[in-house]
Amino acid sequence: MSDPRDTIFALSSGRLPAAIAVVRVSGPRARDAIVSLTGRVPEPRRAALLQLKSGGHGGGKGPLGEPIDDAVVLWFPGPRSETGEDTAEFQLHGGPAVVAAVLSELGRIDGVRSAEPGEFTRRAFENGKLDLTRVEGLADLIGAETEVQRRQAFRQLKGLLGDRAEQWRQRLTEALALVEAAIDFPDEGIDAEGVVRPALALARELEAEIRDLLADSSRGERLREGLTVTIAGPVNVGKSSILNRIAKRSAAITSPHAGTTRDIVEVHLDLGGFPVTVFDTAGLRDTADPVEEEGVRRARARAKGSDLVLWVTDGTLPYPVSPPPDLFQSGSPPVWILVNKMDLVSEEVAPDASKCRYPGSRDGGKVYRISAQTGASFDDLVRGVSDYARGFFSGGAESAFVTRERHRSTLKECADALYRTCVEGGGLRREDIIAEELRLAASALGRLVGKVDVENILDVIFRDFCIGK
Repeated sequence: MSDPRDTIFALSSGRLPAAIAVVRVSGPRARDAIVSLTGRVPEPRRAALLQLKSGGHGGGKGPLGEPIDDAVVLWFPGPRSETGEDTAEFQLHGGPAVVAAVLSELGRIDGVRSAEPGEFTRRAFENGKLDLTRVEGLADLIGAETEVQRRQAFRQLKGLLGDRAEQWRQRLTEALALVEAAIDFPDEGIDAEGVVRPALALARELEAEIRDLLADSSRGERLREGLTVTIAGPVNVGKSSILNRIAKRSAAITSPHAGTTRDIVEVHLDLGGFPVTVFDTAGLRDTADPVEEEGVRRARARAKGSDLVLWVTDGTLPYPVSPPPDLFQSGSPPVWILVNKMDLVSEEVAPDASKCRYPGSRDGGKVYRISAQTGASFDDLVRGVSDYARGFFSGGAESAFVTRERHRSTLKECADALYRTCVEGGGLRREDIIAEELRLAASALGRLVGKVDVENILDVIFRDFCIGK
C-alpha cells in the first residue's frame, strides 16, 4: 500500500455503463475534492444535488469551468465515516465518459491519487472500524455466489467470530493481569493460589469453547469454497457432454475422438442455493501420450480429492468399465454411477450398473440412467446432487464461526496454549509459566481479530479486493 496520508479515490460501483455510478474519495483532502468539483461542501451526512464542473483542482481557489454532470454529493467528516477518515461520495450518471471526466479531475488535485485494491477497507481496518474477521467477511460477502454463502459471510461481517474472540481476549487479559500481579508483587499479600486457580478455571473453560468451534469438520471453510463434484470415467462415455448439460452451456469441448479432454474443466454452480463446483476430467486409460498421461494423473487426483465422484459408463456397452479400486479406499468420496447414452439402448438390454460398484462403495452407490444427448433423467441427477449438498452442509455450516484456515490455525494455537496453561499450572507452583501461556493465548486471539502482529498477512488478505472497496 502507498502512503496512508494520501487521499484516495476510485469508482466503487459496478461495470459501466450503468444507471448510477458511485465515486468515493477518502483522506485528508476529501473536502477539497468536493470544493474542487462543486465550489461548496454540503452539510455532513445530508445528500445534496450539485453540479460537477472541471477546472477546479486548485481546491476552490480558482474558477470552475465546464459542467460535467449533475450528481448527488455526500460529505462524511472523519472519524464518523466508513473508513474513519474524511470521506466524500459522488453519485453520478453511469456513463463511461462522465465517470472518466470526474476521475480525471480528481487525479489533478495535489495529494489525491487512485486507490489500490482493498485500500478503502484497509483504512477502515487500520482506523478501528473493522476487525480482521469482519474484513474477511466483507470479502466473502462480495464473492458470495449462493444464498447460503451470503448468509455466512454477512454473519461474519457482523462480528460472529470477531466479537466472540474479542470477549475471550479481554477475559484472558484480565486473568493474566492478576497472575502477573502475584508474580511482580510477592510482598503485597496477594494470595497466589487464590489468583491462579480462577485463571486455570478460565483457561479450561475457554479451551473447551474453542475446541467445540474447531470440531465442525471444516464445513465453514468448505461452504466458502463449495461442494466439489468430479465427473470421471473412461474415454468417450460423454463426461464433457454431461458437464455441459448440467451447466446448461458449452463449458467443455465435446468430440467423438478419444482423449479430447486433457486438462480439468470446472464449472461453478448454484444448486438449490448451495455452491457446487463440477469438474470434467480426462478419460482414464493407459496412454503413451505424455500430455494425455498427465491429464489422466490429474483426473485421478481430482477424483480422490472431491466430495463426490460421478463415474460415467457407456450404456451401449455390454460390460461397463468399473471405477478404479482406489476410489473405494478409506477416506475416499462416495461414488455414484451414471449410465449414459440411454437414448441409444432399451432399458431391457441396458448393462447392469451394479457391476460398476465395489463392496466398499459408500452412500448406497446410487445409479442414474441418463442421456446427455436428450437430457433424460438429468432433473433427477441434479436434484440428487442438490440434496447431497444440502446434507453435506447440514448442521449449521452456514453459521459456522470458523470460515477460513487462518481462523482455524490461530484458534488451534490459542487452544494449545490454554491446554499447556492447565498442564503446567496443575501444581499451582509455576505462575511464570502460567502467565506466559496465557499471554500466548491472548496474543493468538489478538492476531485473529487483527489487534497485534498481522502486518505479514494484511497484503495477502487485501490483494483480492476489488479497486474501490
